[in-house]
Amino acid sequence: MEKIALITGSSRGIGRAIAAELAHQGYAVCINYRVRKDCADDLAAKLTAEGCRAMAVQADVSDRTQVNDMVRRVEDTFGPVSLLVNNAGVAGQALFQEVTDELWHRYFAVNVDGAFHTIQAVLPPMLREHEGCIVNISSMWGLRGASCEVTYSATKAALIGLTRSLAAELAPTHIRVNCVAPGVIQTDMLRALPAEVLPQLAEETPLRRLGLPEDIAHAVAYLADEKSSFITGQVLTVDGGFIL
Repeated sequence: MEKIALITGSSRGIGRAIAAELAHQGYAVCINYRVRKDCADDLAAKLTAEGCRAMAVQADVSDRTQVNDMVRRVEDTFGPVSLLVNNAGVAGQALFQEVTDELWHRYFAVNVDGAFHTIQAVLPPMLREHEGCIVNISSMWGLRGASCEVTYSATKAALIGLTRSLAAELAPTHIRVNCVAPGVIQTDMLRALPAEVLPQLAEETPLRRLGLPEDIAHAVAYLADEKSSFITGQVLTVDGGFIL
């Protein structure tokens, strides 16, 4: 299969860094967005100007029909997806007793159902070719849990279970499934916190700094590389030692 990557939720933040890293490593990249068309188009234009192959495609990953349409557009433009990175997600803080049905179901619809939809959409060509790679973006909170982030943590734990189980199921077909669990990463979401919180988070991280989106992009690229061909079903935690 050709090197064709679909990265969900990749117009900004971690997903944007992943798309850029993969494009520079020779992948044709599909930059998925839900609402920020300007950001997605900007990245696609920049990568194209650098000689990379890139396209921006709108889809809400919680909607199976939109996902199927997105994958068809990628296949029509570049060919079958050889690398899927499930990065799209929603997050937020709330006391558990204040979590509404709407919030609970929305988080699971995007973070978990979104991965379910995209994997099923890209899997048939991978199964035919007996090759392909899937990387799910979880979180360190999916490994340990976080107060006031029960819903988010539950979805990210579900992605880890999905990764390990699907890796076992697909291993005979040589399709690898792995997971990256980011720690505290400098994104728009983090910048929304009070300024005094950021130094505290850096101090709580054993490596004494906050992570960068590029740190996660490098981890994804490693798991996608042929040098990792004997790695499947694993969770690579990229958190500066936060949950040691």
